[in-house]
Amino acid sequence: LAVLEREGEGEREREREREREREREREREGDRKREKEGERERERESERERDREREKGGREREKERERERERERESESEREREREREREREREREREREREREREREREREREVACAVADFLAVY
Repeated sequence: LAVLEREGEGEREREREREREREREREREGDRKREKEGERERERESERERDREREKGGREREKERERERERERESESEREREREREREREREREREREREREREREREREREVACAVADFLAVY
């Protein structure tokens, strides 16, 4: 009887050991699953970070393009102001030429009057 009890006890002990081994295996399997899920989560986070960087880069590129467009608008405005200043200088030169022509006409009238006076005085 004692032998049978020891054999039964040995069998129960072996069964408890197999159960502990199955439990350890389930824990290891859970650990592997958690590790694999952690890896997937780190990869997803890494992908989200790359997306944020791309988006940030896109925003930066868009801001740079907007700054470039603003510089171009400013350059065009400056060119337009320069063209307007040149047109104004040309109008001023034209007004000066007109004043010079007017002075020349005035001198011509004065010569004509002087000649007429000289002719009149010569006759009398």
